[in-house]
Amino acid sequence: MRTETWPEMALLAGRLLISVLFVGGAVQKILSPADAQALLVMQGLSMALIWPALIFNMITGLMLALGLWVRPVALVLAAYCGVTSFFHLIPDDPWQMSIFVKNWSIAGGCLALAVAGSGRWALRPDPPIARRGH
Repeated sequence: MRTETWPEMALLAGRLLISVLFVGGAVQKILSPADAQALLVMQGLSMALIWPALIFNMITGLMLALGLWVRPVALVLAAYCGVTSFFHLIPDDPWQMSIFVKNWSIAGGCLALAVAGSGRWALRPDPPIARRGH
């Protein structure tokens, strides 16, 4: 493998792996909406918010996978992960606490994607970020 190719392959793989989390989350909400709705109700929110969340997860996950507007999508997803992590802040439940931490880890991956951009293999490749002083 050529040395200039592996970073592009790694970036594509990272983008696809992160996208699977969001598309998978949308599918999970379709198949079992009651689980996510219960978390919304515990926070005093409407169960109906599950549907915009499902649509958001599906669209942004597909945008990452396809390489469409990756930098802004990744920034929005990082914020989304930070906010939604608090739905899982249930200290007495180790499973929910692992999801809380996972959300922050995904936010970190999304921030890295926001810096790296889509890479070459994308429907809409992001331009490189201009580096000052280098």
